[in-house]
Amino acid sequence: MTQSSASTRSDFQMRLHGRFSNVLTWDQLAALWSVVRSRAEGWYIYAIGEAPPNEPATPAVLDRFVLEMDVLLRREHREDYCGIVYADDRSEPTFIKIFDPHNLGSSCGSSGAITLPGWLLTRMPPEPLQDTRLLPESRKRWWRSLIGR
Repeated sequence: MTQSSASTRSDFQMRLHGRFSNVLTWDQLAALWSVVRSRAEGWYIYAIGEAPPNEPATPAVLDRFVLEMDVLLRREHREDYCGIVYADDRSEPTFIKIFDPHNLGSSCGSSGAITLPGWLLTRMPPEPLQDTRLLPESRKRWWRSLIGR
């Protein structure tokens, strides 16, 4: 990346494409959720392709999201490891990328193609991101019922 293209990226874009740690095990995911839930104020919950939220989620909405997302990931990512959640800092997270088990592509970007996560948890207001994947109507309904839209 050139200096000029780096300077045109917003803080959100820099964070989105910055350095993350992979949450490899289900126990590590449980620990990450525990940290998020213990600091429930100020989290934006964003489903890529939907309109980004204007305000942080309430602690009750965040709690429901974490509980339902955990169930979804464990049910649909049929592996004995997690590996599809990334945090900027697992002990004090401020930006978390959650990849959809049905649209993993190359979540690490090693193939050269960038696969966007399905969802973001972030302490900063998210910017609109467009995804070309086609989401099943059942996934859209799940998301809208979860967030109350």
